Amino acid sequence: MAAPVGATWALSLYPEAAEGGGCFVPSRPPARRTGRRGAAEHPERARTEAARRARAALRRYCAANRLNRLGTLTYRGAGCHDPAQARADAAGFFRALRDGLGGRPLPYVWVPEWHKSGHGLHLHFAVGRFVRRSLIESSWGRGFVHIKLLGDLPVGAGPLGEARRAAGYLSKYVAKSFSDDDRPAGLHRYDVAQGFQPRKQRLTATSSAGVLAAASAVMGSAPERIWSSAEVEDWQGPPALWAQWAA
Repeated sequence: MAAPVGATWALSLYPEAAEGGGCFVPSRPPARRTGRRGAAEHPERARTEAARRARAALRRYCAANRLNRLGTLTYRGAGCHDPAQARADAAGFFRALRDGLGGRPLPYVWVPEWHKSGHGLHLHFAVGRFVRRSLIESSWGRGFVHIKLLGDLPVGAGPLGEARRAAGYLSKYVAKSFSDDDRPAGLHRYDVAQGFQPRKQRLTATSSAGVLAAASAVMGSAPERIWSSAEVEDWQGPPALWAQWAA
């Protein structure tokens, strides 16, 4: 789709995560909305969009850092029912884990989830390297642990495909938090190690095909998957696209 004169297509490419998304940018900015600041015109749609953005950010982080080992930390006894305490415990766990691995910065992501049985919170996490189970257990020290390298993927998926699978699991817990949110104000729905955010490269062109071609030139190949808002009958926003590349 070509853009009118003065308009453009813009795409944010994340080379390390091997994906990018963008949309049509009109030459004239949309009129500013009036009304009470901070009030969503359509709360359910706004919540759905916020969940989508959170899942995308988590997926890109996992993919860029090849976080392909998925684990769970569970509390012993009556469990933990305090979200702030669970987050403090998670921070302590990753500090201990990093120290046990030699003290070098360690990319990770973790997501809290309320246990269905009423046991309180447990913590799901992903890392991108082998870690001895004994070190995970001693770093946690509050109950039980589980860790596995994700497999059962198509041949050739590699660490990138495994990381995307891990992100898929974690994203379900993030999305669930938007519909059943007991999270106190000020606490994140998930957390990541700082300093490992994927690099973003902004590309522009006069058409959707042009901006995809520019992204493919950076990546060195055509996308493996492409999604376009043209496929959605009742799409509400400006024309948009998303693309993902193979490992």
